[in-house]
Amino acid sequence: MPELPEVETTRSGIRPHVVDRVVTDLTVRNARLRHPVPDDLGGRLVGRRVLDVRRRGKYLLLDVDAGSLIIHLGMSGSLRVVDAHAPPGLHDHVDVVFGAQALRLRDPRRFGLVLWQAGDGLAHPLLARLGPEPLAEGFDGAALQRALQGTGVAVKQALMDAHRVVGVGNIYASESLFRARIHPLTPAGTLGPRRCARLAESLRETLRAAIVAGGSTLRDFVGSDGRPGYFQQQYFVYGRGGEPCRLCGTPIESARVGQRATYWCPRCQRRR
Repeated sequence: MPELPEVETTRSGIRPHVVDRVVTDLTVRNARLRHPVPDDLGGRLVGRRVLDVRRRGKYLLLDVDAGSLIIHLGMSGSLRVVDAHAPPGLHDHVDVVFGAQALRLRDPRRFGLVLWQAGDGLAHPLLARLGPEPLAEGFDGAALQRALQGTGVAVKQALMDAHRVVGVGNIYASESLFRARIHPLTPAGTLGPRRCARLAESLRETLRAAIVAGGSTLRDFVGSDGRPGYFQQQYFVYGRGGEPCRLCGTPIESARVGQRATYWCPRCQRRR
């Protein structure tokens, strides 16, 4: 599933092509996504000028004066800037057209979302209760400790809970925990100020490095220009079960945690 770096890569890629542009048409070829695309979406968007493109967690918001178009890429979705007359593929479900160009949503699994929120897009029920942004100013060890307090679940699972911290999925949780030298099965509520500070900084470092690399190649994910990300070439632990740790040479271990594959180095990452 595209995580924060992939969504941020998409946001920065599409922004120059849509901000200050007027929506001239909306084409919905298949409205049956995770939630149906609103029937009146074209009437709300066409003729409106896009004022900004924002990201909240894994959601993208295209802001116009009347509200926000909210897009989630789901499990395998991508947004690409294409020629408005380019023939659509089988899984190209929605086009937001800006004259000769279109913003095209491709979603093979149809688990993405295209929604509308009048007024402030952040007020939508799916976004209103999300946790703090790990790349926002003010996100530090104290903020992370507040987000994790009171839970006995493994820290890796807690990091993937969008109501505690947004945008951190399986890959970047594993990589951040390795950088912070914290075992993924450590109960989240037991992390003290020092380890929370280290983990908060590792989250920011990992996510920023992934954004610079254009994200990771996950299933069908590509950026808005059709190019895959290459952060997977820098993985320390994710997907490297049985391979030597890049730092100490100890074989990377793996297990299923919360039904997700989890990887760690038993020497570099300690529970205490």
